[in-house]
Amino acid sequence: MFFLIGSIVLTSWLTLSFKVVERLGVNTYQSIVFNYITCVVTGSFVNGAFPIDQQATKEPWFVWALVMGGIFVSLFNVIAVTTQKLGVAVASVANKLSLVIPFLFSIYLYNEEATVFKIIGIVAALVAVAFTCWPASAVNSSAKKVNAGWYLLPVVIFFASGLLDTMIKYVESSFIGTSNHNAYLITAFASAASFGVLGLLYLLVTKKARFDVRAILTGIMIGVPNYFSIWCLMHVLKENTGNSSAIIPINNTGIVLFSTVAALLLFNEKLSKLNWLGIALSVLAIALIAYG
Repeated sequence: MFFLIGSIVLTSWLTLSFKVVERLGVNTYQSIVFNYITCVVTGSFVNGAFPIDQQATKEPWFVWALVMGGIFVSLFNVIAVTTQKLGVAVASVANKLSLVIPFLFSIYLYNEEATVFKIIGIVAALVAVAFTCWPASAVNSSAKKVNAGWYLLPVVIFFASGLLDTMIKYVESSFIGTSNHNAYLITAFASAASFGVLGLLYLLVTKKARFDVRAILTGIMIGVPNYFSIWCLMHVLKENTGNSSAIIPINNTGIVLFSTVAALLLFNEKLSKLNWLGIALSVLAIALIAYG
């Protein structure tokens, strides 16, 4: 239970932190890069040493960690833009309702049961994503107008996050134990940091961006909880082997609720009635999937 609560709170903070970065006027991409550097430092401290060496490159999980790092940095940037353009609730729901994807893979790869209620829950989840991501301006003329193209971002989050959750579960069940838990996470974050640094260097050399020293501080603010959010999730999955089709939905329910309430209290975010219906439907959908 401790690790589950930790995953919910820390993952919610990641979404909320992008709003903080925006309000401080700090460069988002640079914050994300330093976030991943912080993850590597944090993980090495927890591990007791930096674990990436020649032997690590021969491990079966190493390539998976590199791929995951690329997805990490790409997804984080999309979530950041979505949070700033469309709001915390939209980014969080699109991110967490991607549980549909690992659920389907759990049925296929691990022969977990697909009940009628779970199937209904999947359909409801897809409808919930559409309702929650529906532009408030379409039902409220006083809402802030945004470019319609921004509403493709939640779709990208939905599929990319679902792929990431599926990958985490597959690698955890196939290659990860207590002895290499931290090594795998640190490698994945080091991969993300490497991709991010290369991108940042390109922007600085071509003078398409100026270095923002404050990004180091916001990167630390995001990075420490980011590492432990994945660390907690992998602990939960390891403790509940064979029950991922329930654990991931429960985890995602808590994240949606916690981040949405926090956004209302901290940022006074406005949602349309249709958005609220989508959030309520998302809770019902996740409950059906988790307990059906």
